Amino acid sequence: MSQNLLGTSVDAVVRTVLDAEPGELFVVNPAGETVEELVDAANAHEGELPSIRLLGDERTLKDVTDDFIVASNAANLVEAGDLELRVFDGDARSSMLVTEDRTVALVGVGGLVGGLTTDDAEFTETAYDAVADDWDDAEAFTLRTPAIDRVRQTLDEDISPDVEADFDAVLASMETARGDGDGLDEVTVSLLVAAKNRELLYDISKWGEDVGIASKATFSRTKTKLEDLGLIDTEKVPIDVGRPRLRLKLADDRLEDAPPAELANVAQSVLT
Repeated sequence: MSQNLLGTSVDAVVRTVLDAEPGELFVVNPAGETVEELVDAANAHEGELPSIRLLGDERTLKDVTDDFIVASNAANLVEAGDLELRVFDGDARSSMLVTEDRTVALVGVGGLVGGLTTDDAEFTETAYDAVADDWDDAEAFTLRTPAIDRVRQTLDEDISPDVEADFDAVLASMETARGDGDGLDEVTVSLLVAAKNRELLYDISKWGEDVGIASKATFSRTKTKLEDLGLIDTEKVPIDVGRPRLRLKLADDRLEDAPPAELANVAQSVLT
């Protein structure tokens, strides 16, 4: 059985496997970091993607998809039909990538992750059949996060191109978007960039609910929290019929012209 080391990082291993243009790729029992690297590599891949079937531990998948950045990029792949997620008992298999003619075991040593690969016909056939059986027995894992491309498109069309650009720039400056009750998450970022551009609370919360980010009630609660912390403010805007609507604005006018990354840093320092 021939074996070779395929890269010394998850990203390098995944890219090498994708470049081989397999028709189908099983990703078995991946660590959270592996899921993140897979999503990044698949979204950046310029060729045709295989059908990626990810079999993961439920706790790992829930934890990694709590990050809006990872989950929304994974949702891009799901909506395109390139990625499917299922849950199984992760302890039953090693962490590996499996195609019809190649098996790659992901091995971590000293901070590096290498791919130990074999293309031995008998071994790869056995591995592929075993993983395919696991897949058939596994339960679906449903992402509840909207695809980032759809978020960008609807934000541009329903709110404004400036808000979409600021939203994207803030996310690009962040490593994660979890919130965890304190830090920046997708709702907080949406409200901050809406306030930076003086949009109506009604408009941004309706957009957020329609696209699947969060309910209007969640937007309202988060708005109140940001007001209490002195990050944003509101002013009433009369309408023809009904109660006045609230226009969002930044509490500190100096932040209106600040780069999105600076806005994110200021907000993060206040929230944590």
